Amino acid sequence: MRVYLPSTLPSLGRALAAGEIGPVPLVAYAVTPELREWYADGDLEELEYAALTAAARASLRMLADDPAAPPRRVVLAVEMPDEAVGRSAGDAAVADEDERAAVRLTAPVPIKKVASGHVDEPEAADDIRAAVAALPAADAGDDDARFSVDGAEGHELLWYATQELSHLVS
Repeated sequence: MRVYLPSTLPSLGRALAAGEIGPVPLVAYAVTPELREWYADGDLEELEYAALTAAARASLRMLADDPAAPPRRVVLAVEMPDEAVGRSAGDAAVADEDERAAVRLTAPVPIKKVASGHVDEPEAADDIRAAVAALPAADAGDDDARFSVDGAEGHELLWYATQELSHLVS
């Protein structure tokens, strides 16, 4: 099953050095039955994009927890066996709309399972910083702050092959 793991550049560096992503459980995002029901008219590509976008929003929260991290969202597309993917029981850090795609991984993710990386271009840094700073107010219902958070999604994540990921963190 294809899942999307939110990350940051420092977390990616640690995972590459360790040879795996963990510890478990890990929150990831995937095309779930709930996402299919909510996005009834979407094809698989659109559903996967919705899951990737949910992971990118989770990456913003990871950036808020690590102010020293470069302001670039990171999402890793990973192929996991179905038995290692469970439905999320809910997570206070996950916005309601993202909960539809949230899953939990019950096993560490070997780096060799990473199919690709998706990372903001460096020019997105100012908008990503603004989005991270606006998260608390957006969570409290401030529409202007929500607009700032949504502004991060105006930047498409760039695609990186697995052999390019180490260059991003060096």
